[in-house]
Amino acid sequence: MGCSPIVPQTLTPSQCLDLAGRIRDWGHELGFRAVGITRASVGIHAERLDAWLAQGSHGEMRWMADRAELRRDPARLVPGVQRIVSLRMDYLPPATARPEAILADPDRAYVSRYALGRDYHKLIRRRIQTLADWIETEVGPFGYRAFTDSAPVLEKALAERAGLGWIGKHTNLLAREAGSWFFLGELFTDLPLPIDDPSEAHCGSCRACLDICPTQAFRGPYDLDARRCISYLTIEHPGAIPESLRPMLGNRVYGCDDCQLVCPWNRFAGLSVEPDFAARHGLDAAGLIDLFAWDEARFLERTAGMAIRRIGHERWLRNLAVALGNGPATPEAIAALERRAGHPSALVREHVGWALERLRRGPGPRRRA
Repeated sequence: MGCSPIVPQTLTPSQCLDLAGRIRDWGHELGFRAVGITRASVGIHAERLDAWLAQGSHGEMRWMADRAELRRDPARLVPGVQRIVSLRMDYLPPATARPEAILADPDRAYVSRYALGRDYHKLIRRRIQTLADWIETEVGPFGYRAFTDSAPVLEKALAERAGLGWIGKHTNLLAREAGSWFFLGELFTDLPLPIDDPSEAHCGSCRACLDICPTQAFRGPYDLDARRCISYLTIEHPGAIPESLRPMLGNRVYGCDDCQLVCPWNRFAGLSVEPDFAARHGLDAAGLIDLFAWDEARFLERTAGMAIRRIGHERWLRNLAVALGNGPATPEAIAALERRAGHPSALVREHVGWALERLRRGPGPRRRA
């Protein structure tokens, strides 16, 4: 639904203040840990986006550049928007294997914690739609649109300006009481709500996230070159992973959490209470060889409703081949790779060939865990 003022112009400042309080209460009732309100502007982040794109840091993510003007100006994306309600929902799944233990085990696959459960897009968007419905019940028809990582929106910039946290040196949003293990969503609205104060940064001199990066993807604080980022390489990148970076991926087959795992603020992160975010099919500690044996039908069945499915079976095998090549040269690993040596995909065959050559030539420099 597009923004077109109807009732909002009749609301008094006192009514808007009361409504903002209700929106926060409703957001908490719907499972959002924090709710903030900001103007429809990303401020200095528009210039930072331009500089990042100018360096080619987005790699193959052409949509970042193609729709950059909409990211710079929320009013171009949703004409008539006055305020943006930013919402935060924790996702760290309970009862999973310790991430550090999986990263240290070359026989197991590391999957980013956000992707272990159900895909968050639909869940969060439904919750935001419910919030909009409750607002409409309170004030009558109003203009709005709901988003969660589903449109050209600078979510972290808006969340920072709405007081939900600050963008850390690793470019993730951080909150003092919650760390960084959370999703974001937005309700663009024409309601003239009072705005919240933006957050202040609390990283200080810490650079743990920059130093831990396996591929040294950070050119400096707040400056991530996605082309070297393991999350980009294993998820967004459609082609061959650069050979020079493959050993650095270790056993990370879908995303990377290293910069979050080392962040001191994540000592305060809480576990998610959402059942949908619980780990599925043992993917928090699955064996590489077992996953590599999945045919496409099994891959689609096991990843139904999960974010992992979006990369497809071909990239899944590509990533697993690299991880197997970074592991021990056991007869089982070599046999698993040999069974895929004639795969119909040239992309898969090339990565399998690299892995086999690496294992057959004996021990060499291994992954950084």
